[in-house]
Amino acid sequence: MPRPRRDSNIPPAKQRMENAFWTLLEEREYRRITVTDIVQRAQVNRNSFYYHFSGLPELADAAILSEVKNSPLVQEVPDPKADPQEQWRRRITHFMSTPREQDRLNHLALLAGPHSSPELVESLRDFARMSLMEMLDFSPSTIDLKTDLMLDFTVGGLLVILRRWPELRQTVSMQDLLNEDVAVLAMGIYTSMSKESMLAYWNRIFNQQQTDGRTTVA
Repeated sequence: MPRPRRDSNIPPAKQRMENAFWTLLEEREYRRITVTDIVQRAQVNRNSFYYHFSGLPELADAAILSEVKNSPLVQEVPDPKADPQEQWRRRITHFMSTPREQDRLNHLALLAGPHSSPELVESLRDFARMSLMEMLDFSPSTIDLKTDLMLDFTVGGLLVILRRWPELRQTVSMQDLLNEDVAVLAMGIYTSMSKESMLAYWNRIFNQQQTDGRTTVA
């Protein structure tokens, strides 16, 4: 197949193969996807496939890493001093109103769904953790135990949400996600991983809630 012109709307072969991976994973179990399926769906030849990838696992890793690293969640460092509710509102509004981000979320949800495999879940876990560490400028050799556990807790929570996403997207509204309690919990977990002390952050949130409560009673 001739290479697309620079001004062509046809995506490059590598991108078409990654797109084919997501489409096929939605249709069938990962263990039933073959290289032949990929090249036929992407409309490339086998030589093109093996030019870019050594096999299906490498293609899967490339597709997963691309979606994780390009997600706004791991591109924007949380601000521990900002209002958690406002940060959450801005992030969730972007996710829920941007078609490309909805597609990204749907793709990642496939990795936690019934068509996935332990290998795909492990790749998602590793890439999500790695991307968060890069975003927060953490070093594997110097990270403390508390932060290490918080990273695992956060990535595990993301996997749970992705596993439930097909159900959640049918029942959860924008207003549900913007609920104040949800915002405090979500951003509390997220910004706890920032460079501010986790305990100091939660103390600040707790004291703020107490102050708000006294103001309301008065």
